[in-house]
Amino acid sequence: MTDGKNTTDNDENTQDTIPLAAEIISLFTEIGKRYQQEDDDEKAWLIKHCANPLLAQILEDTTVLMLHVLDAIGRLEPVNGITISKQFGFPKGSVSKVTRRLVAQKLIRTETLPNNKKEILFRMTPLGEELFQLHQALHEEIEKGVFGFLQRYSSDELHFLIRVLKDGLSTSWVNLKD
Repeated sequence: MTDGKNTTDNDENTQDTIPLAAEIISLFTEIGKRYQQEDDDEKAWLIKHCANPLLAQILEDTTVLMLHVLDAIGRLEPVNGITISKQFGFPKGSVSKVTRRLVAQKLIRTETLPNNKKEILFRMTPLGEELFQLHQALHEEIEKGVFGFLQRYSSDELHFLIRVLKDGLSTSWVNLKD
């Protein structure tokens, strides 16, 4: 009799969780769309807070990936494309294409090692350093915004959210057992 009750409870629990799970999936989709739209907001913030008119003009044609590759170079310089690709998860071809554009915009420069002319290393130019610092300031603003947003939740709610996010990171969304 206990087994029947557990099965009934599990069936009811599943029926209750299906619409909730569907709503969560829908909300994750909407959050993804919203954050893609915020790329434009970030670019607008950078342009608004940019004191250098040349840099503001460059920002008009700068993609988010370009900013992130520039950020990687600023953090790791001197650095090669393979290291950027591995450490930040950018495809090698994308890094190559982006670094060519960054060189053309005079945000980074290339150099080779005296004993290895094949390996190209990237360094920031003064203009690139200025954009790197501006991008860092943007991320500080975003971090303040996130902290402010999370203040509306209790410690218990935040611990639960951390648990959900960690579980999500360690879970495959595709059943590979077949």
